[in-house]
Amino acid sequence: MIQILLVNAAILIAAIMILWAVSVRIRDVSFIDSFWAFGMVMLAVSTFVQAEDGSPHRKLLILGLTTVWGLRLSIHLFTRWRAEGEDPRYKRILGGAMEKKGWSFAKSSLVMVFLMQAPLLFIVCLAAQLGQLAAEPTETGWLAFVGKCLALIGIGFETIGDWQLRRFRADPANAGKVLDTGLWRYTRHPNYFGDTCVWWGIWLIAAETSAGLWALPGPILLTWLLTRLSGVPMLEHGLKKKRPGYENYIRQTSSFIPWPPKA
Repeated sequence: MIQILLVNAAILIAAIMILWAVSVRIRDVSFIDSFWAFGMVMLAVSTFVQAEDGSPHRKLLILGLTTVWGLRLSIHLFTRWRAEGEDPRYKRILGGAMEKKGWSFAKSSLVMVFLMQAPLLFIVCLAAQLGQLAAEPTETGWLAFVGKCLALIGIGFETIGDWQLRRFRADPANAGKVLDTGLWRYTRHPNYFGDTCVWWGIWLIAAETSAGLWALPGPILLTWLLTRLSGVPMLEHGLKKKRPGYENYIRQTSSFIPWPPKA
């Protein structure tokens, strides 16, 4: 088990360093968001290839869910970056480090983005790695069934939410307005909620094995990141300034878990 995780870590570090070099050349780190999802697919595939003793049914289920979720999200984020350019959040983070600490762009991007993303990605993805290692039980049970359903709900929720937001932004008449229809009527962040469902679901599948139970820090960390640190707080900090109606939207709409809006 340790050997497989070490190989995965080495693959991730190599990929991160290559992407860092690319970011220095183009002076933009925003594409790291698309690698966040693709990197988890990469680790799941690496584990699938190495874990010869793992239950084939569980391995295929975990790999399939991770791949469907990760490739869709990675393509979505990459095409959005290509269309919209540098993410203001990263521009603010790197600008602060360069101005206050006197760091170069290369050092700022390495320390503030890439070296921080790598361990977080690895931990969040633990369920897709550890869940593939055990040979027993050979068949998946009711817990894996619940996990599969939760993950599929999350993939659907996130996909629909992203599609609704893309259509809303594509209409020039909506410039400066707040999307408060569809899934966005019930939660301010259906995409983040969907992400969380996916990784709690994959953990439930992994948790039928003794090794998979140890992946619990993954979904806990992801939930904390999205709700308390890099997800909701950072995004809404900018939206409050750019969209006059966002404060009212916050008062009426659930931050994370879908819930009927307040009157």
